[in-house]
Amino acid sequence: MRVTPILLACLCTVIMTMPVSAKEKKAEKAMDPQAMMEVWKKAAMPGEPHKLFAGLAGSWTTQTKEWMEPGKPPSESTGTAEMKMLLDGRFLYQEFNGTMMGQPFAGIGIDAYDNMTKKYVTAWMDSMGTGIFTMQGTASADGKTITLKGSHPEPGGGQMHHRAVWKIIDQNSQTFEMYGTHGHGKEMKFMEITYTRKS
Repeated sequence: MRVTPILLACLCTVIMTMPVSAKEKKAEKAMDPQAMMEVWKKAAMPGEPHKLFAGLAGSWTTQTKEWMEPGKPPSESTGTAEMKMLLDGRFLYQEFNGTMMGQPFAGIGIDAYDNMTKKYVTAWMDSMGTGIFTMQGTASADGKTITLKGSHPEPGGGQMHHRAVWKIIDQNSQTFEMYGTHGHGKEMKFMEITYTRKS
């Protein structure tokens, strides 16, 4: 993140002078502005999770399976994905093209690792809706299995809760599985995408 020292100093000043609500416990000692700038600079630098993302940049073919009903075979389709890093290696950007439920489908995703919260965050938008779907979660010790959770409103009311498992097998193969729960119902696997790097 290329932020000028003046902007960082202003940011530090604003943060330190923000009023604290009565319910919040005041910090025992305000952080020194220079120390705060160093914290922000460190938090803005890409780390190991971002390096792992960078290894996924390139062109991919996809094989998608969709389960519409439990116990029934999935429908299958193929597609493509283009991935690249944004903002000096801080975010992984994906453009996906294929079919969904027999219709042409296009989607855009941005994946991040937030150094401040120590969470993985993903934002997704596609041609089957007008909203932006977000999930966040954590990874296994090696960083190669990322589990994300999120929810979105359903047309008939209520929320559908999602759990995604993203496995980065190596730089040439990865899988993305989606599970969903309607209300208080049982979780069901409804999608699996296998990514294979184009040769």
